[in-house]
Amino acid sequence: MNFAAIDFETANYYRHSACALGLVKVENGEIVRKHVSLIKPPDRWFKFTYIHGITYDDVSDAPTFDELWPEIQPFFKGIDFLAAHNASFDKSVLHKTCEYYGIAPPDIRFKCTVQLSRKVLGIYPTKLSDVCRALDIHLNHHEALSDALACARIMLHVGEKI
Repeated sequence: MNFAAIDFETANYYRHSACALGLVKVENGEIVRKHVSLIKPPDRWFKFTYIHGITYDDVSDAPTFDELWPEIQPFFKGIDFLAAHNASFDKSVLHKTCEYYGIAPPDIRFKCTVQLSRKVLGIYPTKLSDVCRALDIHLNHHEALSDALACARIMLHVGEKI
């Protein structure tokens, strides 16, 4: 199983306001690479600090997404899919952020570990913290790398069942 797990944190309601990114690459069922980065979003408005604890001061010297892109682009090569917990959110953040910066988004399908946790693993409720508790996966929720690692591990559990 070759895939990457992705998790974004956003500053506000705008999907192009990515302020943190976690990526985990899995090759042949093994975690082989991890990346985490703070991202300086296009504006200073932070609405979701109460969720993830990230403020504008934390990201003011961080790279913008287009500056980060050359470093993270290799995660999207040689994979069969991207995994995300609530994939519609992370897919929209990836696509809107790429669009904002004039970057062609990777043409890779997404698999949603929320849906797979329900359908394949029979876990309810399916918030990331609930699924991690059911599968005994460590989680520091809303920290981008921890969320991406948890998602990768959930996907590996799913892979064992199908």
